[in-house]
Parts: sequence; structure tokens; C-alpha cells
Amino acid sequence: MSPATLVTSAPFHLEATVRVLQRRPGNVVDMWTEGRYRRVFPADGKLVLVEVQNLGTIDAPEIAWSIRNGTPSARARVSLARTIRKMLGLDIDAEPARRLVERQRGARATARALRGMRPPRFADLFEAFANVVPFQQLSLDAGVAIVGRLVERFGMQLSHRGRRFPAFPTPFAIAEAGIQALRACGLNLHKAQSLRHVATLIASGKLTEDELSAMTATDAIGALTDLPGIGPWSAGLILLRGLGRLDVFPAGDVGAARGLRALLQLDTDAQVRQVVERLGDRRGYLYFCALGGNLLARGLIHAAPPARR
Repeated sequence: MSPATLVTSAPFHLEATVRVLQRRPGNVVDMWTEGRYRRVFPADGKLVLVEVQNLGTIDAPEIAWSIRNGTPSARARVSLARTIRKMLGLDIDAEPARRLVERQRGARATARALRGMRPPRFADLFEAFANVVPFQQLSLDAGVAIVGRLVERFGMQLSHRGRRFPAFPTPFAIAEAGIQALRACGLNLHKAQSLRHVATLIASGKLTEDELSAMTATDAIGALTDLPGIGPWSAGLILLRGLGRLDVFPAGDVGAARGLRALLQLDTDAQVRQVVERLGDRRGYLYFCALGGNLLARGLIHAAPPARR
């Protein structure tokens, strides 16, 4: 398929957005290579490899996407484009939130370096759960490793030009999995049971993204914490990273709080909470800034150039 255009406003920092979506380069599904975002998606009952790149600049973006194998139907291409737009936050104006962060003491340099970063989202509701439950009380690196093993064991794979590209497991695959097979991927018994239970609910249509999206943040967190194995932190992260609810900041996120203390040059968690509350319904953007700041420090994100006056 020849490249098609995804229109978005400036600024747009594709690398920063994808790196924050990945969390770590070890993410085997969301790949950033040679200045391109690559990801396998289902389309027309098959797997396709999608590639996204910015042919322009951060201040004059020209976002092109293409399918590297096969020619899906027009309906499938429309669905794929909609999913990519959602995942990369192409319809979100993140600049007001970024400018609010830039005004915070100590955050100016990082906020400017991340100019054009959009708050990304996981592809669907199940993927959000599967990218939260394994991380409970673990480091990012440990969680990414477990998810990688789930992908390897339960996801389908696409072969393209001598290389194998994995797809994220479907809720149906996890709903049908044995508990011991899930545990072999690194999940403890409690997490394996929780993830399979949620997969069963989503596969059966008893838990949907539309249902949660229609709720207030408070009600959605309440509905999620009624599920086994889902506490306030997990619920907040599912809403933020799965449903794009920027009015939510994950409660009790130790890593995010540590990152924000460093970003904002603050001494206590109480001070961090004050800044989070100050951002109101844009508070969730701080989570991505903290993660982005860490990735900047690791050399995984190139800083945006100064804004043109």
C-alpha cells in the first residue's frame, strides 16, 4: 500500500510519542526503528505490518502511514487509520497542558524538549489491562519482560522479509489460556487469574471501552476496582493509558511520583500532589512528562528544537 496521510496539528513529536507509548525499547510490539513507528495489527482476519513516519518536521508535520504487506479492504484501512490516530494522540491538542507544565519550577527544560509529544493510548481496552496488571508492584523493565513473554506465548506472528513481527495477544487467546501457562510467562497466581478474568469479560462483551468512557472518572475507577486484582493505581492507569482520560493521574504510582519529583525538582510527595492537583483536568499529562523526562535522560528521545517565534 502506498503511503497515506494522517493530518495533525503542529507541533507533533512522533519519536517522543512512540517512546512514551513503548515505555522501554524492549517493547516487542510497538517498535521504533530508523525513525519509524512499526506495529502489527489485525485487518480482514489477517495480520498487517503498519509503518508510520513524519516526512516533515515537528513544527510542520507530514505524517504518513503505510502497510508493508498486503492490501486490506477500504473498510479495514479506515479502521486502522482510526486506531493509529487514537494511539498517537493525533486529535489531541497537548500544548495547553505542556505549557502548564513548563510554568512549573524546574520543569521548563524538559517540557520544551518534549514539545509536540502527545499522550499516547494502548490499542484497545484489553491491551490496557494487559499492560497494567503485569506491572503491579514491579519495575518497568520487569513488567515489559513479562508482557514480552505473553506476546511470544499467546500472540500471533507475521513474517515479512525474513523477519518475524509479533502481534499483541487477543482477549480470546488469554481467556482460553491455562493459569499455569500464564504463570510461566512470569505472572503470579493472583495476576494470572485477574488477567484471564478480565480477558473473559472483554471477549464476551460484558466489559467495554464505550461503557467505561461514558462514566465519570470517579465512577469508572469504582467500576474497575470492583474487578478482582484491580486497585486504584491500576484503574487510574487503565483510564489514562487505555482510554485517554487526562483528568486522571494514577494514585500511588511510586515511579511516576519519583519521576515528577526529579522533573519538578521537589522534595516531597506532598509537593508533587499539589502540582498534580494544580493541573486539574490535564493532570494526566504530568505522568507522560515524567516518563518522557526519564527517556530523555536515557538518550531515547531527541529533544525538540526551540519553538519558532
